[in-house]
Parts: sequence; C-alpha cells; structure tokens
Amino acid sequence: MADHLEASVTLPSEPASVSAARAFALGTLGEWGLPSASELAETVRLIVSELTTNAVQHTFGQSPTFTVDLRLCRDEQLSIGVTDSHPRFPRRLPAAVQQDNGRGMVIIRWLTTECGGRLRVRPTGEGGKTVLIELPWPEAVPAAPLTAVRRREP
Repeated sequence: MADHLEASVTLPSEPASVSAARAFALGTLGEWGLPSASELAETVRLIVSELTTNAVQHTFGQSPTFTVDLRLCRDEQLSIGVTDSHPRFPRRLPAAVQQDNGRGMVIIRWLTTECGGRLRVRPTGEGGKTVLIELPWPEAVPAAPLTAVRRREP
C-alpha cells in the first residue's frame, strides 16, 4: 500500500497535447492499480480532457505550456491538477442549449460532484492558476507499491 504517489507531465499548449495528457493520466492510474475500464478512470479521462482543452483554448497564447499533476494520498484521495500561466480564472458560464462550447467547467463540476469530490482553483506564485480536482480513491483498488515521484517534460 502506497502512502503517497505523484506523477507530473508538462506539455506544450497545443491541441495534440490534450490526447497526450489523457494518455499520461490513464497510464499513470493504470500503474497505480486502477483498471482502465473502471468508472473512475473514465471520469478522470473526461476531467483531464476538459481541463487540458481549457488550458489550450482559453490561455490565448499567454501560457506556452501546461502541467498535469496527479497525486494519490494514502490510497484515499486522488488529486488532479492542471496548471497554466494565464492569470484569468475559469468563469462559470451559462450552458445554453445552442452553445457548441463553454460547458467544460460545468461538465467538470458535475463529474466531480457525482464522485463525491471537490473542485478548487488556486493562483500560482508565478501569476497563473491551478485547477485542482480531488476525488475519493476506490477502497477496492489498492495502489501499487511505488514510492518514486515521476516527472516528464516535453
């Protein structure tokens, strides 16, 4: 049983990085013992997809990269953080029926609430922000006994 596991990747703020971030998150969770076909893995896939899409689309070229951080604490809580260097925090927009976009944070909030988690946005010391999602880790999934911190750069 692991006490604390971490993994991080920094990617360029471009559309192709969204799929790379999803693959990183699912691969890491698989290494930590979460089956890719589980409901939590699918939820994390959607959350990472929405958060990283927002980081690419809404930083207006002011954040050349974004970072995805995953942390598992005491086999109890999974934290997903996406950090970019754009100072503007996400805004809650009304999700009108005719809108083709703008619903990312609504989807993230709903998924987080459905899992019994919480969403927070924190400023970074460099003037950007981290959108942090905390989700309960399933009791039936003991994390792999890894202790190393893994960090990848593009």
